[in-house]
Amino acid sequence: MSGPVALSLSAPAMKTTSASRRPVPARCAQSSPPSKNNPASWSFGPTSVRGAPITPPAAPTEKVPAPDYWSPPGRVPTSYEPTSYNRYSARITQPKSQGASQAMLWATEGVKADADLDLPQVGIASVWYEGNPCNMHLLELSESVRDGVTSAGLLPYRFNTVGVSDGISMGTTGMSFSLQSREIIADSVETVMSAQWYDATIAIPGCDKNMPGVIMAMARLNRPGLMIYGGTIQPGTSQLGLADLQTKENKLDIVSAFQSYGQYVAGTLTEEERADVVRNSCPGAGACGGMYTANTMASCIEALGMSLPYSSSAPAVSAQKRLECFAAGAAIQNLIANDLKPSDIMTPTAFRNSIAICMALGGSTNAVLHLIAMAKAVGVDVSLDTFQDVSNNTPFLADLKPSGKYVMEDLHLVGGTPAVIRYLIDEGLMDGNCMTVTGKTIGENVETCAPLDFTSEKKQMIIRKVAEPMKETGHIQILYGNLAPEGSVAKITGKEGLEFTGPALVFDAEEEMLDALSKDPESFRGVVVVIRYEGPKGGPGMPEMLTPTSAIMGAGLGDVCALITDGRFSGGSHGFCVGHVTPEAQVGGPIGLLQNGDMIKIDAVNRTMDAVDLTEADFEARRKEWSEPAYKAKNGTLYKYVKLVGSASDGCVTDA
Repeated sequence: MSGPVALSLSAPAMKTTSASRRPVPARCAQSSPPSKNNPASWSFGPTSVRGAPITPPAAPTEKVPAPDYWSPPGRVPTSYEPTSYNRYSARITQPKSQGASQAMLWATEGVKADADLDLPQVGIASVWYEGNPCNMHLLELSESVRDGVTSAGLLPYRFNTVGVSDGISMGTTGMSFSLQSREIIADSVETVMSAQWYDATIAIPGCDKNMPGVIMAMARLNRPGLMIYGGTIQPGTSQLGLADLQTKENKLDIVSAFQSYGQYVAGTLTEEERADVVRNSCPGAGACGGMYTANTMASCIEALGMSLPYSSSAPAVSAQKRLECFAAGAAIQNLIANDLKPSDIMTPTAFRNSIAICMALGGSTNAVLHLIAMAKAVGVDVSLDTFQDVSNNTPFLADLKPSGKYVMEDLHLVGGTPAVIRYLIDEGLMDGNCMTVTGKTIGENVETCAPLDFTSEKKQMIIRKVAEPMKETGHIQILYGNLAPEGSVAKITGKEGLEFTGPALVFDAEEEMLDALSKDPESFRGVVVVIRYEGPKGGPGMPEMLTPTSAIMGAGLGDVCALITDGRFSGGSHGFCVGHVTPEAQVGGPIGLLQNGDMIKIDAVNRTMDAVDLTEADFEARRKEWSEPAYKAKNGTLYKYVKLVGSASDGCVTDA
């Protein structure tokens, strides 16, 4: 196996150990011209990790113990004769005692000669399924990844895991399975990778929880790995020429469809117009187009260093996305050659970089849950206070939906995520010295990319200068108080104001609130809407409140009411919203003790949220009258989740 490689612009030469190995299909020939954001022009080479030079390890020549791995009590790692870089797969491909393992591999397409058993094996984990635009194209992308891995002289094996469409399940009990799917994805990828002894992972996620799920698995495994984001969707177009509620242009996305219900209830859309918006909001493959959770997490993970440059901004249906998939083969070969692992990349500083780009882009509050969980998986301490610290020092710069005008495809056309990273590094808001999956630092990755244009006649309008921000600090604020003694997460862009005081209008379920809104929208004026028993245990699964927030915005009530919940908010939610209230109602948190009419003050300046007229004695008196409701889940996967899941403030993990 060769060392670090650079990709050429022609069809890559085959690097195989056997003439019978599968050839690379002609469709993978790369004929596009080189450019600063063309993956075909990238090179992957060793620099350093934490200041120490990376050099490819020499091939072992003696029998050595198998690599460190989890083994049940009573099992002892077996010695074997390793080859160059198959550090893990050699456990089953080299010992004569593992003949049955080798026989199974001979049945696969990959092994056609004895030498093929010496090749490093790469697990390609796709979150493909047909019933969701975010994921429906991932199997096709995995074919390009497989071809790139083959071209790099490695042995690819594709496998699949499950996913949940937040857009489809939103507003129904199906949403209880969304956050839980993150754990199932992490567990299943870890399971296959561990049982099959693959040497490295390339994961191809599409929808919201897919991204943190696969990264958590890579962190647990701590084998070479990288993520390829499935890519963002293109905007839709109303056939009736209708304008989106935010952009005031005929450019629709999934939130347009969510908000159409509130507009219909308020009488500002006819049934024909509502149906037109629904039919045309999602024109094809790709994740929801604004700076919602999928694009947020993809951007965070690129800034973290776990995906290739432009992965988060390249559209799903683009030649560049296909080139990225093929380029992953050379990148993973370099990671294997240098034994560069997630723990070398996912450092405390890298996580602060990840949070910084979330703040600058106005990303989803779900990033709080997911980055905390990802950090736990790799043994890094990230807390609510980490988010607040970064937020205090990072301005909100992006005019992206849901609070702004533009979508991810627009950002890609003016330089994409690397241009934003370069700008944040130049402004001292990100650290450019962190290692990435290219084998180079994040600063090296972006030093040749085109910078954001702030000055020409055709200057971009999506990212503002640090001196002229949308908001001087981050939009994500961590609030504490007598309603959230363990913290809560607010999304405050500045457009909705910085303080709200009003009487509580309490609902014990999302469905109750939607029913009340449809019957009497005017009763929501001036109130703080409280939706509780929607936390990780109470929901169960901490469902997102995009349907309620979209209904409020669509009904024209976004400026005259606030919403707090122990559930989550979608990346598409906007307005005066506070979620992740902990402790949650199901475990006796103060939010479960509120009554209609209790006066609530939300103060984003002082970062507090309190029931202003209630004393601790009042809470104690109400707590004596309160009893924990029965779990909504009685058996099955959600019951297991309820029994294992931790607090939202700790990332809702199930293995802590």
